[in-house]
Amino acid sequence: MSRAKRIMKEMQAVQDDPEAHITLEFVSESDIHHLKGSFLGPPGTPYENGTFIVDIEVPMEYPFKPPKMKFDTKVYHPNISSVTGAICLDILKNAWSPVITLKSALISLQALLQSPEPSDPQDAEVAQHYLKDRESFNKTAALWTQLYAGGNNNGNNDGINASNADEADLYGISQELVQEFESQGFQKDRIIEVLRRLGIKSLDPNDNDSINRVIEELLK
Repeated sequence: MSRAKRIMKEMQAVQDDPEAHITLEFVSESDIHHLKGSFLGPPGTPYENGTFIVDIEVPMEYPFKPPKMKFDTKVYHPNISSVTGAICLDILKNAWSPVITLKSALISLQALLQSPEPSDPQDAEVAQHYLKDRESFNKTAALWTQLYAGGNNNGNNDGINASNADEADLYGISQELVQEFESQGFQKDRIIEVLRRLGIKSLDPNDNDSINRVIEELLK
């Protein structure tokens, strides 16, 4: 089967299964190698109620080589770059098989949102947040879903929402911690930059070593 026929057959299979809530469309009808896919965030996760858009480039060697996929929708997840949308998933690399379809690849991405693999991260900062403070991670991921994927966090984000979130909220950094360093005369954007680089989201007031490390970085 030619690549074009395979892609058209796969798109028809997606259209024939509306209950999956997965879409697959050409960016341009004249270019069958560039598509956009979408799926809903899995229930019971911080991504619930969000719609996630994925950019798909199908190589000439498809289905014998995997498609190139990246998230257009910003996602806060250990295996997805929070900057570029790049994805760390084995089936899109060395575990690809010609029996995998674009639809099943999108379903695998949906499953990845449900079951992160922080030991093999695409975004190390997010992975550390996930490992160190799952509750804070979930709140941040839910906020990103609300902001970027049209989701509704059902009021479970301590009053933070799209209208009042700031940069500290976007990276799960304690507002109280930021305010503490601001009271010492440091600029907010610089504080957030340093805390992100050091992987610090909150601090015990008695953790003098970490506090001094932050101050040393702020003074550089």
